[in-house]
Amino acid sequence: MSVQCLTNLAIDQEIKIGILFILIIPNLVYLFTKMPTVLSKLTNFFASSGASHNATQIRKLILQILAVYQNNRTLLGRTIWFVTVYLLYFRKSGSGKKRRTEVGNAPTAEEAARQKKRVEVDAIFFERLKRLLKIVIPGIRSKELWLLIIHSGFLVFRTILSVYVAALDGRIVSALVRGNGKEFLTGIVWWMTVAIPATYTNSMLTYMQNKLAIQFRTRLTQHIHQKYLSDMTFYAIGNLDDRIKNADQCITVDTMKFCNSLSELYSNLAKPILDVFIYNIQLANNVGGEGLFALSLMVHISSVILRALTPPFGKMVAEEQRLEGEFRFTHSRLIENAEEIALYSGHEVEKAILDRNYFALIKHINRIFRMRIFHGMMEDFIIKYLWGALGLILCSVPVFFTVPGIKKGDLGARAEGFITNRRLLLSSSDAFGRIMYSYKEITELAGYTTRVSELLDTFDAVKIGRFEKQLVSSASTEENAAVLSGRGEVIESEIIKFVDVPIVSPNGDVLLKTLSFYVKPGMHLLIVGPNGCGKSSLFRILGGLWPVYGGTVQRPNPKDIFYIPQRPYLSLGTLRDQIIYPHTIEDMRKRRKTDQDLQDILNIVQLNTIVEREGGWDKEREWKDALSGGDKQRIAMARLFYHQPKYAILDECTSAVGLDIEKIMYTYATDLGISLLTVSHRPSLWKYHNYILQYDGQGGYVFTKLDAERRLKLQEEKQHLEQKLVEVPKLQARLNGLKAMLAERDAGENLGATS
Repeated sequence: MSVQCLTNLAIDQEIKIGILFILIIPNLVYLFTKMPTVLSKLTNFFASSGASHNATQIRKLILQILAVYQNNRTLLGRTIWFVTVYLLYFRKSGSGKKRRTEVGNAPTAEEAARQKKRVEVDAIFFERLKRLLKIVIPGIRSKELWLLIIHSGFLVFRTILSVYVAALDGRIVSALVRGNGKEFLTGIVWWMTVAIPATYTNSMLTYMQNKLAIQFRTRLTQHIHQKYLSDMTFYAIGNLDDRIKNADQCITVDTMKFCNSLSELYSNLAKPILDVFIYNIQLANNVGGEGLFALSLMVHISSVILRALTPPFGKMVAEEQRLEGEFRFTHSRLIENAEEIALYSGHEVEKAILDRNYFALIKHINRIFRMRIFHGMMEDFIIKYLWGALGLILCSVPVFFTVPGIKKGDLGARAEGFITNRRLLLSSSDAFGRIMYSYKEITELAGYTTRVSELLDTFDAVKIGRFEKQLVSSASTEENAAVLSGRGEVIESEIIKFVDVPIVSPNGDVLLKTLSFYVKPGMHLLIVGPNGCGKSSLFRILGGLWPVYGGTVQRPNPKDIFYIPQRPYLSLGTLRDQIIYPHTIEDMRKRRKTDQDLQDILNIVQLNTIVEREGGWDKEREWKDALSGGDKQRIAMARLFYHQPKYAILDECTSAVGLDIEKIMYTYATDLGISLLTVSHRPSLWKYHNYILQYDGQGGYVFTKLDAERRLKLQEEKQHLEQKLVEVPKLQARLNGLKAMLAERDAGENLGATS
């Protein structure tokens, strides 16, 4: 297959490169088989040109340098370690001070936004991680901390076993080289004996890691739920703020991935660090500290290069989670609006939106995969091959050179030393390799940390009334933004009273510049007006869903206000739960209510047979689908009669029931002493109210007493006059026709008289 054919294939570029690589391998193998011959010829060439003399001089120089080093080994060693400590600690400490100084300066709004969005392993990441760690590990008596301590104990024990196994491996090989069968069999027996605690330790490490992840997730989820389901945060996140588009994704998926990544990172980072420390001490005793220092220096330099060339995987992971959330949100939106989409036959448009979000996600994931190819090549080359070659050189030091304090011994002793050192070195390099690999895991953890931290930051912001919402009002957004930035006063009181309160939607629409009215116990307020004038907005402010942007609001305790919308909410649970919501059965028993009391309430709203029809009080169903619209509204009124609050907000809550049932509901509600605030256009409800708040739809309103009988008479007169006005054009046309006929008749009579 030619290269031109490959370039025309409809496959990824990386796959094409892979095919070319496979085709080139045989040629490379052939080239390397010829390499020894070429090297031999080059060696003979240099030897014939006097290169052997130069080699002798170089060897003498190296021996002189080694002699100087041996005579001053202690002083030079201390100097090297001092320089190392200075570079690793004091210099880093100075850069930290500089960084803290820079952080201390007040950042601009642009810089603050950039710092908030970036996903890096830096001081901001560690601050965020520290905050989350305080949540998942709340104290020294917490279960999570003791699990972490036990997990650490297993990690230490596993390292000790590894050191012992390395020494045991060397003794077994030494016995094999010397031909000592008894010592060889003894070593095998000890090898199998050590396998029992080693395998148990490995299994417990996996178990403890998974257990930690579950405990972290449980603790963090409980903390998030506590914040999310308090102070109307769940409502504010979705309706008053634009920062979190998919809170469900953050709470479920991102939290789970953060906790799994955190528990895995501890196992993948704590044990390798411990291993490197212990193995290097043992290696320093076996091969000398100089060789180990040189190897560490080379490893450190290569790790710096590797880190510098590592792509920003953390930022990519955060972006991947955002795209995942958007794709999931699009599906949720499709399910939520399935009926409207089906009626509009909008499936093709929705499919295009889904495909666009999906392929944006897949494009980003493919980009990550492509970057991992070359990054993985670089990691494998440095960690496996470069460090492996350096390790072999280190293990050969006691064989070719004299190391103070270490005897060369016979062939068996050299074999034992080499195998032990080799095993320790492999374990150490593997541990250091895992530390290097863990940097990628740390960047991914940074991505999850950013997502969870931003969620918690947004929770805290909306709790204190700091919202970020895009203004879409047709009016001056600057003027409306000024209104939205203001805050009014909220006072708990026995009455409901608004004094100069602006009615403003979160997106910047000023529905009313000021609104003033009051409702006292015993008053019943009827609220009327055209659609979009601010009737429901008033209830959202009264219910604490929207902030008060100005003026003063007096309102009773939320427990004393009950809201019934046109489409009542039915929760998951039993039929009993639908009536007592949001109470539980324990709350119901505390109020000394029984199922018979609930049945009496159902009898009032004409739902006598629903318990028997649905299968009993403890029957669980998807009630929003099982009940009709009228039944849902009756259940909602039964819920009102069960709670018996001081005030009830009724928003078109009887639109699906007949006038007879409506009369029963309103009469019983007023008999219970509940003050009603009703939004409705039904004239039949006027007689149950004694005050009216009427919007004109132009930013004005009227709050006054309501004389229901007089208003009904005026309404009837208005309708009568409107009917007459409708007939005026017809009467006018008939009058004009009669006039024309009379004019023609008069003209004819005049013509006859003239004749």
